[in-house]
Amino acid sequence: MTTIKLHNTKTRAKEVFTPIDPQNVRMYVCGPTVYDRAHLGNARPVLVFDILYRLLRHVYGESAVTYARNFTDVDDKINARAAATGRPIRDITDETIGWYHDDMDALGALRPNHEPRATEWIGAMITMIEDLIVKGHAYAKEGHVLFRVRSYEKYGALSGRSVDDMIAGARVEVAPFKEDPMDFVLWKPSDDETPGWDSPWGRGRPGWHIECSAMSYELFGASFDIHGGGNDLQFPHHENEIAQSCCAHPEGDFAGTWLHNEMLQVEGKKMSKSLGNFFTVRDLLDQGIPGEVVRLVMLGTHYGKPMDWTDKKREEAEATLRSWRNLTAEVDAGEVDAELVATVADDLNTAGAIARLHVLSKGDLPTFLASAQFLGFLTDELGEWAAGVDLSAYADKLAAVRAAAMEAKDFSAVDAMKSALMAAGVEVRMSKAGVELLPGAGFDPAKLEDL
Repeated sequence: MTTIKLHNTKTRAKEVFTPIDPQNVRMYVCGPTVYDRAHLGNARPVLVFDILYRLLRHVYGESAVTYARNFTDVDDKINARAAATGRPIRDITDETIGWYHDDMDALGALRPNHEPRATEWIGAMITMIEDLIVKGHAYAKEGHVLFRVRSYEKYGALSGRSVDDMIAGARVEVAPFKEDPMDFVLWKPSDDETPGWDSPWGRGRPGWHIECSAMSYELFGASFDIHGGGNDLQFPHHENEIAQSCCAHPEGDFAGTWLHNEMLQVEGKKMSKSLGNFFTVRDLLDQGIPGEVVRLVMLGTHYGKPMDWTDKKREEAEATLRSWRNLTAEVDAGEVDAELVATVADDLNTAGAIARLHVLSKGDLPTFLASAQFLGFLTDELGEWAAGVDLSAYADKLAAVRAAAMEAKDFSAVDAMKSALMAAGVEVRMSKAGVELLPGAGFDPAKLEDL
């Protein structure tokens, strides 16, 4: 069996992954807050953990792996969007979840087995909060319930900071109902204009952190294998999850392995609206950039390093995928390459796996195709953008123009046609054997109409 090694944030070391039960491998990943379109940075953890999901299924079997990714559908940003638009909150969250599914499907990401919505698990959250109060790890005050951070001795272990250092270096909410500045909200009151549920502490709604603890427990129990997300969630979200989960269920270890992906940049700069380099996944798709191309660019960088989105990378990825699809147009998939699987199993080395694909593309095409599809490329579902491209008539015409030019010793017509083809994004290859035309980066069939 393939040995999987993953860099565990909890231990700060690459470790051999050993599931609690190889017949029941469980992974939980923090999902989006659903109030707007997913931006490109939101897509990175989706693709990173999609690769891990595919790897786990390949090694342990599809039926042995369960993947859960939540939707946060109760949040102040959602409330603000509802207030600004006058739309019901459920309409906004349903619409946004639909957008999210469409956009992530377009990137070739497999859907998780479970996609719990926070609002459908309020009862489980209330039960966990009540238990934390009984055990002395939480307290109710002025309609709020707060977690008593200093009641959990290991608080800060994930992020490697002490509670006192956090207080000194972080901006924490100071409120009169807090016993300690670091205590965080498990439950808060709701006014008449805000979504709320009945609870022992009055009408209110859960804090952000409790939802993942409650839902992961209900789905996976007190101990499960992998918890993941972006490194921006490491503190305070994941730190708080660990504290409340381990205090509520000391019989378990919560998550055995923690994985965090680094953030995304655009042309070497942090993506932000103020810099004008902020865009959603849908923005790219609507510009005609295929989801498969986005996937190849994103997976070209190891998840533990900042990923830089550039136009050059996009163009190179599109040219690569067009070439690969042309190579495999009449090929049936064989077996996945063992060396490529081993590369992915070494802490999700997707950059190395893509390099291996380039090697395989020059040899055994059935193995190459199966290996590409293992990584989510060259599937029928993602191939529509590259389908139906037949440049044979243009190749024949260019060959005829070249033959006439050789007779006349005047190659101006050849140069003009080559320039027109290249302007349309066509790669032109001419040799003694003949003329070969391939769709390249930025291929636009509309520009061929005048030829």
